[in-house]
Amino acid sequence: MTTVLLVRHGLTATTGQVLTGWTPGVSLDERGRAQAKALAERLAPVPLAAIVTSPLDRCRETAEAIAAHHDGQPVELTVDERVGECRYGDWTGKPLAELVKDPLWPVVQAHPSAVRFPGPAGESMLDMQHRAVTAVREWNDRLGKDATYVVCSHGDVIKAIVADSLGLHLDQCQRILADPCSLTVIRYTPMRPFVLRMNDTGGGVADLVPRPADNAEAAKTAENTETKGDADAANATETAARAAAAESDAVIGGGAGSAGG
Repeated sequence: MTTVLLVRHGLTATTGQVLTGWTPGVSLDERGRAQAKALAERLAPVPLAAIVTSPLDRCRETAEAIAAHHDGQPVELTVDERVGECRYGDWTGKPLAELVKDPLWPVVQAHPSAVRFPGPAGESMLDMQHRAVTAVREWNDRLGKDATYVVCSHGDVIKAIVADSLGLHLDQCQRILADPCSLTVIRYTPMRPFVLRMNDTGGGVADLVPRPADNAEAAKTAENTETKGDADAANATETAARAAAAESDAVIGGGAGSAGG
């Protein structure tokens, strides 16, 4: 099961006041740097196969903090424009207090799937969702089913990815929150994604660290497949297929928590 840790960048001086969009040179402020450091320390024990980041400064700085505090092997940052901010076109750089008076504002709130932001550089929210979800799915395939990795992105982008994982229409994404430096975790299985947490700004991460028993079982299955004959290999393949189906099953009753296995 591939586990994606979606991280929104930390606070900047204009967060919540100006629609920054793709404006260059917007960095984390002192609060944002403290948030990024705190999140990085929380994620330090989690094995990471990759850190993928939006090219914008505020995301790169957040991602760099995570990489710098990682306890395991060094993790290289990879920039992927597909998880970059929505391109807000003529709205970019305008104060939110001004934008709430725009006739497009209530459409963004209630029907984001119908929105294309004004101006030649404006992007539709559907196109933004498509590129971001495509990026996550491709990274899942590239890194493999046992990987855990970080995607450092932006609020609207994260909300769009979560909506897709929940099987929600994009118009429902405004019911989802992604606060600065929050952690949202999605586990992708062969059948469906599971949202493990959303908008987490302080929880523990013990449940995100692979259990030794899981690693031992995976190694045993691989060894059996490599060393046995055709019939046994077929049985091992069938067992692996059943295991893949089982990991996609929803837990009846809601589950017993991370300690319950």
